[in-house]
Amino acid sequence: MFLLAYEISNPVVIPVAIFLSFGALTWLLLSHFMDKDDRAERRLQELSDPRRKSEGGKENKTEVLTRALEKASPRLAKPLAPKTEEEMSKLKQGLVEAGFRSEGAPMVYLSIRAITAIVFLCAGGGISFLLYGFSMTAAIRAIGIAGAGFFLPTLILGQLTKRRKQQIFQGLPDALDLLVVCVEAGLGLDQAMRRVSQEMKKSYRIVAEEFGLCNLQLQMGRARSQVLTDLGIRTGVDDLRSLASILIQADKFGSSIANALRVQSDAMRVRRQQIAEEKAAKTAVKLIFPLVLFIFPGIFVVLVGPAGIQMARDMFPAMGG
Repeated sequence: MFLLAYEISNPVVIPVAIFLSFGALTWLLLSHFMDKDDRAERRLQELSDPRRKSEGGKENKTEVLTRALEKASPRLAKPLAPKTEEEMSKLKQGLVEAGFRSEGAPMVYLSIRAITAIVFLCAGGGISFLLYGFSMTAAIRAIGIAGAGFFLPTLILGQLTKRRKQQIFQGLPDALDLLVVCVEAGLGLDQAMRRVSQEMKKSYRIVAEEFGLCNLQLQMGRARSQVLTDLGIRTGVDDLRSLASILIQADKFGSSIANALRVQSDAMRVRRQQIAEEKAAKTAVKLIFPLVLFIFPGIFVVLVGPAGIQMARDMFPAMGG
């Protein structure tokens, strides 16, 4: 009884118990989502893919995690799902600009936000209660950590979108030059885009994938104007939107596509050069802070330090005498 009373009175035991309870509850929820109808789905997958049956049902950890996330995403994402079609369209557009084009991408993204919020709440709440005990400070810190986990996927998605747009912007002038060469060699626009998607797989993979997707849509029978418009909307890059408008106008009025592509390529190269010059001009201003904070103090100590030491040794004793 004395030992039990000591353990209950110990301030570390109760926060640890709460943290373990949160972890157990999260594990039970995830196991519930993972195990429901799991055997039936595995049986259907074995019937559809005989190689899975020959491998003895062994699955990769990534496949198990992906399947569990896809299964749990509708329930986890339901509280966070957009209420209107406009918000859902905006969410889908943001995911498409980041390169996620599947139908289940919005639900998976929202479920990831929910999971990260729960994980950060459990971890941050346990650590906060261990450090500060049961107090308002610990609760506020736990809620703040959970909010950080909730918005972390949004920040990562924004960085992925920014990096993808930057890669498209860097590779688009070379793609346009190759399009000009192909069109002037006698190929049509469809064949030229197919050639560009084949040649730029190693250098600019994202640009090659976008042009390859345009080729697939053209082969399915969609109108060229609609395919080009979707290309600009799907990537979210203004240069591709202007390129799509120029190509649609050239196709509509019967003007030379090669000249339109050359003009657009020159304009993009000029813009890329201007961006590089702007960054070079900002470099001098950005160097002021490391110079003042780190380099100048070191130079000052090296140059003035010996003189100061000499003055302290010779002049100050003489002045004092």
